[in-house]
Formats: sequence, structure tokens, C-alpha cells
Amino acid sequence: MGLLTHLLTLPIAPLRGTVRVLDQVLLTAEHEFYDPEPVYEQLAELERQLLERRIGPEEFDAREDELLDRLEWIQAHRRPPRGG
Repeated sequence: MGLLTHLLTLPIAPLRGTVRVLDQVLLTAEHEFYDPEPVYEQLAELERQLLERRIGPEEFDAREDELLDRLEWIQAHRRPPRGG
């Protein structure tokens, strides 16, 4: 049965390869999207800008709040699901 199935599905073999590649691309994109490291880097850059007086405290607070919200969202979505 395995050989017969293989022969009958041979015409769609390129499609299976494409699906595997797309799955890998999706996994890589999700990993990058949920990576908190760029947010940490943006927070550090934001603090540098404040210390160098390139931005004011109000702008710092607003942008920091956005970045911290993003970081919280990332951490919430990276947690394993609870329960069973």
C-alpha cells in the first residue's frame, strides 16, 4: 500500500515540498515576531536618547509605555498554554 500511495501521489510531490518550505518560513517569521530582543534594544536606545536629551520625558514615557506593552504581549504569547 505504501508504494501504491507513493505512486498515486507522485504528481503532487512538488506541492508537498512547497508546503514544507512555507511551514519553515512561517515558523521563522513567528520566531522573529515573538522575539523580545529587538524590544529590549529599542528600550535601551530610547533611554540613551533621553539621557542625551534628544527626546523629552513626555515622549520617553509614551514610547516606553508602547514598548513595554509590546514586551508584555510577546511574553504572554510565548508562554505555554495552561491546563491540559
